[in-house]
Amino acid sequence: MVKCLKNIWILFWLFLLGFSQNIWGQKMAKDTVVGIYIDPQTGDTLPCVSLPSVELEGKVLPKFKRYFKEWTRLRNAVYVTYPYALSASRVMNQINQELVGVTDKAKRKAIIHSHEADLKKNFTSKISNLSVYQGKVLMKLIRRQTGNNCYEIIQEYKGNLTALFWQSVAVVFGSSLKQDYDAEGEDQALEAIAQDVAKMYGQH
Repeated sequence: MVKCLKNIWILFWLFLLGFSQNIWGQKMAKDTVVGIYIDPQTGDTLPCVSLPSVELEGKVLPKFKRYFKEWTRLRNAVYVTYPYALSASRVMNQINQELVGVTDKAKRKAIIHSHEADLKKNFTSKISNLSVYQGKVLMKLIRRQTGNNCYEIIQEYKGNLTALFWQSVAVVFGSSLKQDYDAEGEDQALEAIAQDVAKMYGQH
């Protein structure tokens, strides 16, 4: 009798164990795995789940296409011409330093001519390959770097007649040596790009 009760007791516990495992397995199968995220500032523990990715398609309006096309063209022009504007400003600074205290016209002309020869040697072939648009951007960058437009620079170093001659040539090509520069107005985009390019040359 005791042995019979013992067997029934064992079967009863085996039944309960199997039933509980079955229920636990069902619950685990239905559970959602949730990660946790600990906020580094507050220390709060927050649930974190991964959502499936979603692909979105949109249509770019024509005005935005034109904007990005013009911006890309301007960016490329700045990348090409910025080194020339930088060199021009350095040469101008060097010329101005050498002209300090020099009143003799012949000596002043010789100083200017020596630097002009170096510029022609190093940059004539490169600048001659620029487009009209790139030339306009270069003149704006020179205005940005030196504080003077190209007409004023030529007038200062080469005289009024030479400045007037090159201004007339620029006008024929739809440009002007008297390029102004408005970093907070019409030249905002150029200024932003120029600042990025300047960092490449170690300028801030």
